[in-house]
Amino acid sequence: MRRLALALALLAGTALGAGCDLLAPAAPRPAVETTAAQRVPPATAPAGAKPQQPAPTTAAPSAQPATPAAEATPAAPARATPAPAAQRQAATLSGPRLKVVATFSILGDLVRTVGGERLDLRVLVGPESDTHTFEPSPADVAALAEATLVFENGLGFEPWLDKLYASARSRARRVIVTVGLPSPIPATDGDHGGGDKPDRDQAEQSAHGEFDPHVWHDAQNAMHMVRAIRDALAQADPANAATYRANAERYLAELEALDAWIIQRVATLPAARRKLVTAHDTFAYFARRYGFAIVGTALGSFTTETADPSAARIVELVREIRAAGVPAIFAENVSNPRLMQRIAAEAGVALVPDLYTDALGKPNSPGDTYVKVIRSNVEKIVTALSR
Repeated sequence: MRRLALALALLAGTALGAGCDLLAPAAPRPAVETTAAQRVPPATAPAGAKPQQPAPTTAAPSAQPATPAAEATPAAPARATPAPAAQRQAATLSGPRLKVVATFSILGDLVRTVGGERLDLRVLVGPESDTHTFEPSPADVAALAEATLVFENGLGFEPWLDKLYASARSRARRVIVTVGLPSPIPATDGDHGGGDKPDRDQAEQSAHGEFDPHVWHDAQNAMHMVRAIRDALAQADPANAATYRANAERYLAELEALDAWIIQRVATLPAARRKLVTAHDTFAYFARRYGFAIVGTALGSFTTETADPSAARIVELVREIRAAGVPAIFAENVSNPRLMQRIAAEAGVALVPDLYTDALGKPNSPGDTYVKVIRSNVEKIVTALSR
């Protein structure tokens, strides 16, 4: 109604001529263009009012008409507020999740940490399970058949994988995360296929099991594995390569800090006490990196598939334990502690249960991630050998 009155007034002014002094030249126009929140309800306007009269009602806001409008509409700035970091990261992910397989739980944890939500990951040998004695299921065959990538440790750790991969008719790219590892430790005769063969390259020797495969007990080696995982994921899924690289960089920083913590924690243990006796030969990389000596192992092998030692070998190991003066020996989470209990009793030393060696612990245990595995092991070793 007000606009109609103003329009009629303007028409009347035009009829009187451009020189009529009764019309204000431009002042009423801002009042016409004010927002609905600024307009005076029609019921309050007196009948027959001249167009100039409503102007004082909006005079204060009309000096800066844009300011009240912005203040009266807080939703506009809210829409411009940046999304949380997690939402921004999710928005950058594209495409279906990448189907990947990891051969055992420790490697699976590294892959999961780098790949995050982008992966549809299946781990073949789960927590508290022994990779050396693994028996695949039909679901494992199906997972290999559908996978884009298969992450494996190599160095003879998964002797069953070639046959399983072939039976699944998998076309997945196999990524051996230990290829290029500096200074792998050669296997001794009888362990995973015999001694080092210098006339073959590392990849071929890895396939034949001519090195100790337990590389992850050195945190620096775990960092090498993470870089291999990062590069393989980025190559297989370029659209999300930035996500894999960012995840890997954060994880590498965590592993660098873990390595420094191990060195610091072990330094509290006198060098003369840094002596290990375990069920099978799994701590050679740990010993080399952090300054321990391996006194002996119950099974005398890199694999748990070896038969129990003879009575003569047990007597010899007990003699070695007593000569070394170690206060404790260590059982593992992937092997029956019965043999180690017998050796500890005969040697008169303590048996420390369940170092995490070839597998993670169960969910919500002190060893359900790689970082927690290493921290738990170091704390148990240092504490037991300090007594």
